[in-house]
Amino acid sequence: MPELPRRPIPAAGTRPVRAFLIDDSAVVRRFMAEKLTAGGIEVIGTAGDPLFAMPKMTADWPDVIVLDVEMPRMDGLTFLRQLMNERPTPVVMCSTLTEKGCETTMAALDAGAVGFVTKPKEGLREFLTDDGNGLVAAVKAAARANVAAAASLRSQRPAPGSAPVIRPPAVQQAMSRTTDRVVAIGLSTGGVQSIEVVLRGLGRTTTPGIVMVQHMPEKFTASLAARLDSQYDLEVMEAKDGDRVINGRLLIAPGGRHMRLLRSGAQYVVEVKDGPLINHHRPSVDILFKSVAQNAGRNALGIILTGMGNDGARGLLEMHRAGAWTAAQDEATSIVYGMPAEALKLGGVDDVLPLGRVAEWIHSASHRPLRTPGAAPG
Repeated sequence: MPELPRRPIPAAGTRPVRAFLIDDSAVVRRFMAEKLTAGGIEVIGTAGDPLFAMPKMTADWPDVIVLDVEMPRMDGLTFLRQLMNERPTPVVMCSTLTEKGCETTMAALDAGAVGFVTKPKEGLREFLTDDGNGLVAAVKAAARANVAAAASLRSQRPAPGSAPVIRPPAVQQAMSRTTDRVVAIGLSTGGVQSIEVVLRGLGRTTTPGIVMVQHMPEKFTASLAARLDSQYDLEVMEAKDGDRVINGRLLIAPGGRHMRLLRSGAQYVVEVKDGPLINHHRPSVDILFKSVAQNAGRNALGIILTGMGNDGARGLLEMHRAGAWTAAQDEATSIVYGMPAEALKLGGVDDVLPLGRVAEWIHSASHRPLRTPGAAPG
């Protein structure tokens, strides 16, 4: 594969986003190009694999690359890793909604992809022509991604091949004090890489229970939980209805279902159930945050991280009004500065933090004194 060019990527914003499609199926390329064009995105080229794509892209580099995984001559992951080493560019991955596809997508997000679209095994043509398939939104979000921040996150990951984490069993005792803290985290585009930076700084015995919504479809959250559980000190689980929230445990809302925090006597548990899309998402950060405001109040900490849109902004404001300490990621370290910016606009944020300080903030804020609900932001 020829060396990738290093000239600056033109800014997208004053003109249509320019995308290049790499997929071994001519039918998929055609339908994707039609869908993106109808959505106001300029498709500047297509190719059946990365080796065919490179001469075309070198002559006219795109803002966003839409990349298939399984292709002849060079697979998408191999190309993605070289691309991110030599010329970081926003990439949206395409993979099938299978167990293998989920694992591959997690690896792609870990390698630097900023978004993904899942292709079904059956009914592909209907999916590609569906206005709700998420392709246009994913490409537009990727065009606004901070690839420099994403590259910085990759440099902070644990070394490949590091030994798996060996932990004692989680402590299951009931909470005897109502002042036990609960941490609620919401994140979306860029979140898979970002949450790794946070977890690296958290210890199992010193961290309050965490409940988290990462915008993902069904099946992908299980792969994410398994991946994080194997690499970091916390116990990480895809949440099931009735799961306990205990110190040292992170519960991730399952893709395609909402998660709420409930109080059961001296314990916190989660409720996982179906429901309509909220802010175009299921799971929704707002659903989680509003339940935390109602059931944990000033015993909670709320954090909103990288992501497109405004999901979670109103919920974080409700948490703050209920007395919770709240924080938002800063613009410089956000891969997509959408959700944190919207939370700031509503005035429910106490602290604005670079991603590298979020774990430290969780430790310090969990020891702050409880405050009166409705207090002004700190």
